[in-house]
Amino acid sequence: MTSVAVIGAGPYGLSIAAYLRDYGVNTRVFGIPLDTWRSHMPAGMLLKSDGFASNVYGPKAVGTLVEYCQERSIPYHETDIPVPLEVFSDYAVDFQRRFVPDLEEVLVTSLSRNGNGFRLKLTDGQEVLADRVVCAVGISHFAVRPTELAGLRPELVSHAYDHHDLSQFAGKHVTVIGAGSSAVDTAVLLSDNGATVSLVARSNVVKFGGKPEPRGLWEKLRSPSSGVGPGLRNWLCEAMPSLFRFLPGEFRLRLIKTHLGPKSPWHMKARFDANVQTHLGRSIVAAREVDGRVELNLGGETLTTDHVLTATGYYPDLARLEFLDDGLRRAVRSHARMPMVSKWFESSVRGLYFVGPAAVNTFGPLMRFMVGAEYVAPRVAHHLADRPGLVGSRRRRWLVR
Repeated sequence: MTSVAVIGAGPYGLSIAAYLRDYGVNTRVFGIPLDTWRSHMPAGMLLKSDGFASNVYGPKAVGTLVEYCQERSIPYHETDIPVPLEVFSDYAVDFQRRFVPDLEEVLVTSLSRNGNGFRLKLTDGQEVLADRVVCAVGISHFAVRPTELAGLRPELVSHAYDHHDLSQFAGKHVTVIGAGSSAVDTAVLLSDNGATVSLVARSNVVKFGGKPEPRGLWEKLRSPSSGVGPGLRNWLCEAMPSLFRFLPGEFRLRLIKTHLGPKSPWHMKARFDANVQTHLGRSIVAAREVDGRVELNLGGETLTTDHVLTATGYYPDLARLEFLDDGLRRAVRSHARMPMVSKWFESSVRGLYFVGPAAVNTFGPLMRFMVGAEYVAPRVAHHLADRPGLVGSRRRRWLVR
C-alpha cells in the first residue's frame, strides 16, 4: 500500500514530492517530467515569470534556478534577463533527477475509491492502492477551445497546447486567436518559423508590461514586488492566498477572471509589432472550410487563413479530468465546475487533494503561477506527513504559512 500517490510531474507535483521524500513519507509519483513545458509550449519561448519566481521548490531552499545557472555559467538575473523555456525545462528535469529520482514515467488512466483509500490504474497496466492522492495535473487537461470552431477538421484548427515545434507552419498563413502572453508568444514564434501571422482578439489592445526599472524605497513600499508581478494586490495574492477562500463565490470568480488578465512581457512588444498583423475588437461569429482553408467571419470582416491556432486559455473544469471515476468526481464539492479545497488543499473527498490551477477557486490567481508551489508544497506535505497511519512517515513539523 502506498501512503501518498502524486499525479503529475510539473513544478507543483515535483515540489510536493521532494518535500514528502524529505519527510520520509512512502510516496509514488506518476507522470512525464515537465511534459507540459517540454512538449506543449512553443520552442524558443521566454518565460513570463522572472528568474527569482521560476523555481521548482524543495526543502531547505535547495535546487534553485540561480544555483543551476551559476554552476553552468548560464546568464541569469532575478528580474532583468528573461528565462528561456529550454533553460527552465533542463533545470527542472535536473531537479527531478536529484530530488525525485524514483519518478515513474507513466500516466494515470483511472482513479477511483478503494475502501478508505484509492485505486489507480496506470498506462503500463499496473494497479496501485494509495491512502492519499494529490492531483497536480497543471493545465494539461484544461485547454479552452472556442465553440465557433468546433465544426472544423483538426488539420485546420488547434490549441496552443497542441504544439511545441512550430516549424510545421512555415510558408502558411496562421491566425492566432487571443490577446494574452500565450497568444503573443505563439504569434511571434510562428513568424520566426516562417509563417505569415494574423492575430484576432476581442480586446481593443494587446497589453504589454513595462520594462524593469530601478526603484526607490518609496516605490518599493507603495508597489511591492512579488512572484506574480508588482503591486500591492499581486503581493497580497502571493503573501496571503489563504484569505481568498473567504471571499464570496461570485467575487472570487470575478477576480479569477479579471485580476492578472492578458498581458505579455515588455521584451515581446517590438517583435510582435514588427511581425504580426492584428484584428482587434473582433470576435469569431462563424467559421467554415472553403477549398481546404478556413474562412472566418469576424462580424463585418472576413479573414481567410490556412490554420487557426487558438490561444484561448485554460479553465480547471472538474469534468475535464477524465481519469476520475464518475462517482468520485460527483463526490468532490465544486463551485463553477472547479473543485473546492480546504486550507490544506484537501477536497470534500477525504484524502484527495487538488493543487495548482485546479485550486484557483479556493486560493486565487497565485495558483496559475509556478511560484505558487512555494506556498503549496510545504503546506500539503506537512499536512500529509502529520496524518496518522501513513506508512513510513517520519512525523516532523515545519513552519507552514
